[in-house]
Amino acid sequence: HPAHNIRLVCSLRAWLQSNRKARRARDRRPAVAFFHPYCNAGGGGERVLWCAIRALQNRYQDVDFVVYTGDQGVTDEQILNGARRRFNIRLPRPVRFIFLKHRLLVEASLYPHFTLLGQSIGSLFLGWEALTSFTPDLYIDSMGYAFTLPVFRYLGGCRVGSYVHYPTISTDMLSVVRERNPRFNNADYITSNPVLSALKVVYYCAFALLYGLAGSCSDVVMVNSTWTLGHILALWRAPNRTSVVYPPCDVQAFLDIPLEDEEEQDAGKKCHSVVSVAQFRPEKDHQLQIRAFRKLLNGKEAEPGGRESVKLVLIGGCRNQEDEDRVLMLRGLCQELGVGDRVEFKLNIPFEELKKELVEATIGLHTMWNEHFGIGVVECMAAGTVILAHKSGGPKLDIVVPHDGGPTGFLADDEDSYAEAMERILSLTPSARLDIRRRARQSVTRFSDHEFEASFLAAVEPLMGTLER
Repeated sequence: HPAHNIRLVCSLRAWLQSNRKARRARDRRPAVAFFHPYCNAGGGGERVLWCAIRALQNRYQDVDFVVYTGDQGVTDEQILNGARRRFNIRLPRPVRFIFLKHRLLVEASLYPHFTLLGQSIGSLFLGWEALTSFTPDLYIDSMGYAFTLPVFRYLGGCRVGSYVHYPTISTDMLSVVRERNPRFNNADYITSNPVLSALKVVYYCAFALLYGLAGSCSDVVMVNSTWTLGHILALWRAPNRTSVVYPPCDVQAFLDIPLEDEEEQDAGKKCHSVVSVAQFRPEKDHQLQIRAFRKLLNGKEAEPGGRESVKLVLIGGCRNQEDEDRVLMLRGLCQELGVGDRVEFKLNIPFEELKKELVEATIGLHTMWNEHFGIGVVECMAAGTVILAHKSGGPKLDIVVPHDGGPTGFLADDEDSYAEAMERILSLTPSARLDIRRRARQSVTRFSDHEFEASFLAAVEPLMGTLER
């Protein structure tokens, strides 16, 4: 009965408000909470989280900061040490962690069918667990769980903001299904069946509508790139509340290292390394890297010592068992294609080792289709590699763009074009490579921590101003 439902919502809201009042009376300061169920994952999204909290803590001394995380079996200390080890980020004072017990509800593996809908409904329940564990004054979703926004706004009575790395659904996804293209999440039986494809388009359109309604609850929306901005404006329709805040990339740590002229360095360097930095998730498309690399090696067979002159290094983190299994599968693929001896896997390595690998690399490799931004791409450019990225999304629109009248890297979109581009980069003279590396370095200063902090603080200032101190 509608009247009964309204009464229920009002009583829940009143109960949560009283929780908040009691907390405010006890702590005598407002609280800002970030929803980040995978805050220990060590990817680009986590770098945004820690940089955002560091900036806010430095600016607002009289506010408490809370992180809702789904990580189990770790302590506050271990999470903060992980942030320091992987990202070189130290927080000026401790944050409070709320450990949620039901993160499984947002794991894709729980929903073999209707994954988007399943994860979104799951996030409503996880958001409810978060809200009832701790009721903040201001709520920021920093991981893209838009369906939690109405929960915190209408039940919790909080002001809400969001930082969107990637739209949960995009117009690109709709076109992939419409064209019946068997990409990542389209089962073959759907791709080949026009009726099922039509139903999937209807499902996606209905989901896009719900996603738009949820997202439009946000008082402030920050997006990480031009590509994401286009999609979020189309879906959430809140242009006056939406701004681009490029994610913070630790460019300074790389820019401090002088760019060596390869001529001196290369005399004793027989082997060029091609390095990829990406979590081992399916959409990162490591398979494409391995297949393109095999093609490159095949072209070098004729040269004496050609095969030994280049190696592929895959650096990344594993979030869960599925990612670990994917690494095993990729190792198997290397053996199957006969390139196992020229490919190295480096999992969950510390920042210093990552830096060393990138500085020594000739080519930085990135293969994700429609990557929303691409922190790994920026890191590769700052470290002085020649970047070869996917010709789509953020790398194409925001990052690997001409600077000072010349190219800052290369773009490709399939096995052949990647292999050709790698061959082309390796055959450039060291001085031609140095010109590209210099321009790339100069161009990425706009993605620094400092730039992020200034843009992020400016975007959230209207929300922070509403907190009663």
